[in-house]
Amino acid sequence: MRVVIDTNIFVSSFFGGNPRRIIDLWKDELLTLCISDEILDEYIDVLNRIGMKNEVEMKELLSFFSKGFNILFTRKTPEIDIVHSDPDDNKFIECAVALKAEVIITGDRALLSLKEYQGIWILTPRQFLERIEKG
Repeated sequence: MRVVIDTNIFVSSFFGGNPRRIIDLWKDELLTLCISDEILDEYIDVLNRIGMKNEVEMKELLSFFSKGFNILFTRKTPEIDIVHSDPDDNKFIECAVALKAEVIITGDRALLSLKEYQGIWILTPRQFLERIEKG
């Protein structure tokens, strides 16, 4: 299953809970992570800002990214302007559309309020895990 993981979920995964379970599904090759230049830059920027630069997990993730581990990557995304309250969030929808992702996993209210965009579900970590557990 192709997924786009919002930065807030990606960062939260370092602290456990459902976000960690989602990252573990990716590491176990049960999910394909869809990312764009903008998303990758934001992941790294935020993780560095919160002091994760030297953490073992950060190094492991960067290794996964550099090897293209279970990742679809795009440099080219369509321009979509649907999240007016926080235009910076449009990059997650743009990436999902470009790489034909099935789900965007986020904790962001502006994105969650959309619920769905062009057949792409926009779910919280809990909603996502409940869906995949049901099959």
